[in-house]
Amino acid sequence: MSDVRLSGPPAATRRRWSWTDPKLRSSVIQIVLALIMVWLVWSFYANAQANLARLGIASGFGFLDNRAGFAISQTLIPYNESMSYGRAFVVGLLNTLLVAFLGVILATIIGFVMGVARLSKNVVIKALASAYVEITRNLPPLFQIMFWYLAVLSTLPGPRQSWGFGLQPLFGAIGSGLSGIGLGFLGNPISNFAAGLSAPSIFVNNRGLVVPRPVFEDGSLAILYALIAAVVASVVIGLWAKKRREATGKPFPAFWTGLALLIALPLAASYAVGNPVTIETPELRGFNFVGGLRVIPEFVSLLLALAIYTGGFIAEIVRSGILAVSKGQSEAAHSLGLRNGPTLRLVVIPQAMRVIVPPLTSQYLNLTKNSSLGVAVGYPDLFAIFAGTTLNQTGQAIEIIAVTMAVYLTISILTSAIMGWYNKRVALVER
Repeated sequence: MSDVRLSGPPAATRRRWSWTDPKLRSSVIQIVLALIMVWLVWSFYANAQANLARLGIASGFGFLDNRAGFAISQTLIPYNESMSYGRAFVVGLLNTLLVAFLGVILATIIGFVMGVARLSKNVVIKALASAYVEITRNLPPLFQIMFWYLAVLSTLPGPRQSWGFGLQPLFGAIGSGLSGIGLGFLGNPISNFAAGLSAPSIFVNNRGLVVPRPVFEDGSLAILYALIAAVVASVVIGLWAKKRREATGKPFPAFWTGLALLIALPLAASYAVGNPVTIETPELRGFNFVGGLRVIPEFVSLLLALAIYTGGFIAEIVRSGILAVSKGQSEAAHSLGLRNGPTLRLVVIPQAMRVIVPPLTSQYLNLTKNSSLGVAVGYPDLFAIFAGTTLNQTGQAIEIIAVTMAVYLTISILTSAIMGWYNKRVALVER
C-alpha cells in the first residue's frame, strides 16, 4: 500500500476555452467594442482633417493669437476689437462665471426662503410659495429668459426718460404727494429740501441699469488688504463663537461683529491712505449716459430667469430636507425654550443639510449649464463668444468645440468637488 503523503500533487487540469465561459465571452466583447471605438474616433479625425484641408483651414490653436475684430457688450477685463480670439475667450469665460456665481447665490436665497415658506402655518404665505414653485418649475427656462427680456426690461423707458433713484426723487415724490392732497405746509418744506439734494445717481432704462462706478487710484491696495483681513477675522470670530456656544451655551453676535469689521476696517484703511477711491457718477449726455457702470439688460434678464427658475427646484429640495428631520428634534428644542426661528436655524436646518446638499449640487450644475441659453438674448457668455462668433469667423470647429466642452466639464467637476467636500462636513458621523 503506497503512502499518500509521498505522492506528488495532482496534475493540473488543462483549461478548455469555450464561448459558454462568461469570462472569455466578456473579454472578447470588450476587445471588439474597444476596437470599434478606436476605429470610429480615427475615422472622425481623418474625415475632419480631410475636410479642413479641402477648405484650406489649418488645424491647431494658432488662431487664438489672431485679431478678433468684433466688440463685446460686457467685459470684466479690458478688451477691444483689436485684441485676439484668446482674449475674447477669457472675456466670455468670465461672463459665464459671473452669471453662474451670482445665479447660484440668488437661487439659493430664493430657494431656501420659498422652501421654508411652503411649510408656513400662514395660509397666504404657504399658497404664494406653492404657486411660485409650481409656476417656475413648469415653465421652460428659455421662456422665462425671453419673458424678462422682452416683456419686462424692453418695455422700460428710454435713456432720456430713465427712472432715477436717489434721495432727491424720493423726497421730491413725498413732497409732491403731500402737496397734492392739500398738505402743502408739509409738502413744500420737503420739496425745498429735496431741491438741495444731489441729483439721482442710479438710473434704470431699456438699455440697462446705470450705477456709480468706483475709481481706484494709488493706495487702493491698502483697502483691499484691509478687506481681506476683515474677512479672515470674521471667519475666525465665527468659528470661535460656534465653539463657545457648543461649550457654554452662550451666544455671541458673530454676524454683527463680522459685518462691523467688514465695514470699519476698509473705511479706516481708506482714511489712513487719504481716501484713494472716488465715485464716478453717470451723466446723461445726448441720448445716452456717460460715465458710471452699466449693467446690460441681457445680463439682468438671464440672471433673474436662471435664479427664479432654479430657485423653484431648490425650494422643493429644502422642503423635503426639512420634512426628513424628525419632529422630535423640534419638540426637544421647544422644550428647551427655543422659539420657532432659532429652532429652524440651529436645530432643523443643520440636520436637513445632509439631505439637501446632494440634489442641491445637481441644481447648481444645471444653472451653470443653462447659462448658455443667454445666447437667445445676446448675452456675451462663453458659448456665444467662443462657440458662436469665434467659430463662425475661424471655422476651427474641432478645436473650439473641444475647448468649450472642456471648460464646462471643468466647471462642473470643480463644483461637484466643492459640494462633495461640503457634504462630508455636514454629513452625520456614525459613532
